[in-house]
Amino acid sequence: MKDYDDKTAFLGQCGRFQLINFLLLCASIVPNGIVVFSIVFVADVPSHHCLVPDVNLTQEWRNSTIPNKVSFFFLCGQVDVNLTDLEQEGCVDGWSYSKDIYQSTIVTEFDLVCNEQWKQPFTSTVFFLGVLCGSFFSGQISDRFGRKPVLFSAIAIQSVIIVAQIFSPSWTIFCILFFITGIGRISSYVSAFVLGTEILSGKVRVLFSSLGVCVSFAIGYMLLPLFAYFLRDWKSLLFSIFLPTLLYVPLWWVIPESPRWLVTQGRVAEAEAIMRKAARLNKVEAPLVIFEDYTTLVNPKGRPNVFDLLRTGNIRKITVIICLVWFTFSTGYYGLSLNTSRLHADPYISSFMSAAIEIPAYVFIWLALRCLRRKLSFISSFCSLTHYFLPQLGLSYLAVALEMLGKFAVTAGASAIYVVTAELYPTVLRNTATGTCSILSRIGGSIYFNYLPYIILGTLAVGSIIALFFLPETFGKPLPQVAKIMHNSFRRRKENPAPVVIHESPL
Repeated sequence: MKDYDDKTAFLGQCGRFQLINFLLLCASIVPNGIVVFSIVFVADVPSHHCLVPDVNLTQEWRNSTIPNKVSFFFLCGQVDVNLTDLEQEGCVDGWSYSKDIYQSTIVTEFDLVCNEQWKQPFTSTVFFLGVLCGSFFSGQISDRFGRKPVLFSAIAIQSVIIVAQIFSPSWTIFCILFFITGIGRISSYVSAFVLGTEILSGKVRVLFSSLGVCVSFAIGYMLLPLFAYFLRDWKSLLFSIFLPTLLYVPLWWVIPESPRWLVTQGRVAEAEAIMRKAARLNKVEAPLVIFEDYTTLVNPKGRPNVFDLLRTGNIRKITVIICLVWFTFSTGYYGLSLNTSRLHADPYISSFMSAAIEIPAYVFIWLALRCLRRKLSFISSFCSLTHYFLPQLGLSYLAVALEMLGKFAVTAGASAIYVVTAELYPTVLRNTATGTCSILSRIGGSIYFNYLPYIILGTLAVGSIIALFFLPETFGKPLPQVAKIMHNSFRRRKENPAPVVIHESPL
């Protein structure tokens, strides 16, 4: 069988069919940027103190009810009172929370302060554990049942669970639902990403995977502080995140299944029907037979699974390197994004700054991926080493500049690794690989940036950049349909730089 891209070249790269799916799949990514970082506002800790009964106390006595340090004296009437001699107790009457910034958060709803303070950061960890779980299972489910069913099922699950979170009676129930939200979040993102890379081709595919998807995510991220600013109650904020997802229901009848995936499953009639509809939209004529020898692509050894990523030594090397790079970039990305409070006193401005810097980063990496070899495109990530290795500085403007430089670099690198992963793995394993190889990155998101010293993250960044140079080059080459091509691309990296197409079974 000729290469899939050759078979479908009659469509062209940029027609109505490609444009419609490009825009709709990008639109499906936007809510992900809102959901991921909504916890920044939903679980923020407002200023608070012990609730003091309404009794006749002077302001000095009221301020001393919860002193940070009690080894001091103050004058009460004509008597010096040593506060260290007074017995202290917990906030038996509850807490009073400031409403200067938020009307309510889950911290104020469930009193996640003092002895319960550990629950506040752990809430984010629960979400990323859900993302980790979804990364492992969604890819395999998508490779077995299709990209489209998983995409829309994940959107539906995520939407329903977000509404259910609003009515959470306790922090425990909220976390359970938040875990499921994480599963839905990553499942919809990866499925939309893979579906787009398989429907589109050539430079349009690079535009989608490196710029379209990422900018859509950043747009959602930028909208979040706007929603949070006008809706300062956590329940209202979650409901505002749910509402736009209703617009995606009609898209089930517009976005097609991946023809590449259908061909690998032997469902050639469905694949040809999609291609002929695409030809009508693009106003071109389709050949009488498009996939005449599709049977060579059907896997005779059964359904692909995660163990196929470790089947041969060369594929194992690729998988290990990809996992290391994903872990490094994800740890840095989520750490910098979730700790934006250091940038500005106003959390809304901090969040917007962190989101806005992603747009130029995505544009930069898109241009780099268009013009440069994949390995050279990652050189930009060395910029982040400046941020990792320099000590924490007291100069606020310089600290913010370095933080933004690090965010720019790690965002560009995280975007590029998605593209490289999709280009390395064959169609029958692409979704499984994208999901499974990202599991370590979700562990990085779960442990957070401030739990690891900067020197360790810097060392990981250096190691990842070096490891990338051992991957086969994918610049300007068609997506592999079968695993044999991927295996030989690594083996022949030095022996034969020209692309080789081998028409064998997938595994």
